[in-house]
Amino acid sequence: MEAPALVFIGFMGAGKTTGARAAAAALGVDAVDSDRAVETRLGASIDDYFATHGERAFREIEEAVVSELLERPPAPVISLGGGSIGSARVRELLRRHTVVMLDVDEPTAWRRAGNRRRPLARDRERFAALHAERAPVYESLADAILLDGGPDTVRTAARALQEIPPGVKVVWATAGGVQYPVYVGDVLDGRFWPLAGRRFLLSDERVAELHGHRIPAAEHRVAMAPGEQAKTLATAEALLRSLAEAGMDHDDHVAALGGGVVGDVAGFCAAVYQRGVRVVQVPTTLVAQVDSAYGGKTGVDLPEGKNYVGAYHQPSAVLADPRTLATLPPAELAAGWAELIKTALIAGGGLWARVRRGDGDVDRDLVLACARAKLTVVAGDERDAGRRQALNLGHTVGHAIETATGYARYRHGEAVGLGLLAALTLSGQPQLRGEVAELLEARGLPTTADPAIDREAVLRAVQRDKKRRGGRVGFVLVDGPGDVRTGVPVPEGEVDAAFAELLP
Repeated sequence: MEAPALVFIGFMGAGKTTGARAAAAALGVDAVDSDRAVETRLGASIDDYFATHGERAFREIEEAVVSELLERPPAPVISLGGGSIGSARVRELLRRHTVVMLDVDEPTAWRRAGNRRRPLARDRERFAALHAERAPVYESLADAILLDGGPDTVRTAARALQEIPPGVKVVWATAGGVQYPVYVGDVLDGRFWPLAGRRFLLSDERVAELHGHRIPAAEHRVAMAPGEQAKTLATAEALLRSLAEAGMDHDDHVAALGGGVVGDVAGFCAAVYQRGVRVVQVPTTLVAQVDSAYGGKTGVDLPEGKNYVGAYHQPSAVLADPRTLATLPPAELAAGWAELIKTALIAGGGLWARVRRGDGDVDRDLVLACARAKLTVVAGDERDAGRRQALNLGHTVGHAIETATGYARYRHGEAVGLGLLAALTLSGQPQLRGEVAELLEARGLPTTADPAIDREAVLRAVQRDKKRRGGRVGFVLVDGPGDVRTGVPVPEGEVDAAFAELLP
């Protein structure tokens, strides 16, 4: 076979064999499982050979068998044993193929694999350590990561996984019964596009001039004014009427090219035009690439509050190309770091470790990690009923500051950064607050609020926050990186004191 194979990798219990079979069935081809090929070579089960000869002897034979499969694939789809990626030779050979990682968290993996029949799944502590050790290796090798590796998801994703552009990685998202690919990397080349059918480009005037040529063969192009002040029902009406006048029908789709404002407004238009048409989000700012383009929240503002009118409308695909960030003004790029820091605080682990080190600029892998962190949360709670509320960390006070200042004083990311500091004050985390303040300052973001801001207006805006339930606003508080609590009621006096601490 000269064509690259679709190779499934992942930890024990990820469902690699089942996933490979599902992909092969969807593509009408055969699948080969490396564990079965290894057992054929051994003339015994892996577990029995492991027990009598030890892991080192087993790994030598496994490396030989898997290398043969990857050098001359006997089938278009292959699944590998979880530990085979420990071989440098195997890792090098995987570069020839399209590698699909089936993600599985440690508790789920243990529930599926933790039994006496698997030699490396008998001791929970060792099992967890092995999961943590291998996870970054799988991630580095993968061209695509499936957050849900179930057979239905794999069947849906199979053809798209065969067509990943060079230099691009994919996270396959699931939310509210909808699945879609998120492409991160050098994906805006003016030729690649993930959907068939006519596309109608919605952008803003600045972004359309800079990047409109990157959207291939758009049927119709319309640009709104830039900035949060344009995120209104009037703007949405003008865009919707333009789509109608251009003859857009239900089989067409919207291409939302721009930052968070464009993504929200264009996504809202797609959600309500003819009761819903498809949308491809093409984020061009850091805020949008690490946060707002994913998860299906769309909407516009009212004078009474931010995002007061909106709908959940999942995209059909997301194309995040970090090269577009080079055209951002420095202050706009800096503002995106607030959302990035927020995402890392919620995720904890390796993402927080990288962000707190402050090592380097934004690249494909950092955007991918943020997208994956958010999509993992959204997958289990599309409509903010529970876990997804964690993503509002820093936004309650941040949105209130934006509302109280008429969306004119701060960029969204700048307001969110101030909101993060207020949330950490309310969380009783002075040391972590200090660390986050240093991270914000290092990116040129404000850590004190304008003393001219009307404190009463901020408090009123907090109480009108759209996320309130039963007349009460629930805050997201932080016990530590990767450990947040949602829906926490906080007395108004404590909110006022947290905001006062932001004043110089």
